[in-house]
Amino acid sequence: MELVIATKNVHKAREFRAMLQNIPQLDIVTLHAFPQYIPPEETGYTFQENAQSKAEHAARILSKWVLADDSGLVVPALKGEPGIRSRRYASDSATDAENRKKLLKAMQNLAGIERSAYFECALCLANPQGVQKVVTGTCEGEISEEEHGNNGFGYDAVFSKYDYGGKTFAELPEEVKNRVSHRGKAIEKMSLHLHALSH
Repeated sequence: MELVIATKNVHKAREFRAMLQNIPQLDIVTLHAFPQYIPPEETGYTFQENAQSKAEHAARILSKWVLADDSGLVVPALKGEPGIRSRRYASDSATDAENRKKLLKAMQNLAGIERSAYFECALCLANPQGVQKVVTGTCEGEISEEEHGNNGFGYDAVFSKYDYGGKTFAELPEEVKNRVSHRGKAIEKMSLHLHALSH
C-alpha cells in the first residue's frame, strides 16, 4: 500500500520512515515525489486542525492515502508559544537555529517550573473520500538554558524530556528519541490502523 507522508522536511520524513519500518507492506513516499503539488496554507488554530487540512487536501488532489502531521513546542509560561507557529516562530522564513535563539531569549528570565514545556503532535490519515483517523501524542519536559547536542532538528537541542538524565533530544540516540517523542507516541497509536489497512 502506498502512503504519502505530507512533508518536504527531510528530517521529519526520515523519522516517519524509521517509525513505520515495522509495517513492511507500506510503500512510503513524501511530497518530493509530487513536485507540482502545492500544500495549503496552515490556517488552523490547533495542531489537529492543521494536520487534518494538510491530509485532506493532499489526499484529494493526489488521489492517494496520505498521512500528515502538525507538531510543535508549547511553553505554558510563554502563553503557549511557540505553539502552532513553532516552525515560523522567529519569522516566516526562520531557520531552526533562529527559532531556538528567539525561544531561549524569551525564556532567559524564567527558572524552575516556568521552564516546563511539551511537544505535541497531531497525525491525520486521509484518503480521497476524507479523514479516516486522527491521533495525538505529547511529550513533556523542560527547556534548557543553552543548546546541547547535534542530533535531531527543530527545538531538539533545547528540549529535555523528564527522566532522561537532563539530556536534550539532540543528545539522545535517534532510536531512543523516536520511541519516546511526541511523534513516536502518535505514530504508535496510528500504526494499529495502518497495520489493519495494509493487510
